[in-house]
Amino acid sequence: MADKIVSIGLLTQRDLDVLGTSFTRHFPVPRDDMFADLLDRLDRVDAVPTRNDRTQRH
Repeated sequence: MADKIVSIGLLTQRDLDVLGTSFTRHFPVPRDDMFADLLDRLDRVDAVPTRNDRTQRH
């Protein structure tokens, strides 16, 4: 049985560098303007802490 997908992320090159060479299951996005508006809007979204983030701080 295949593993279930539990997350999808938009990663920067820096993110990939931090994850290292063992992270091989990424699919590069071509550098065109097809998603420029969407990516610009996503860049302006404030991060919302997850439940785990909130519980670890207390």
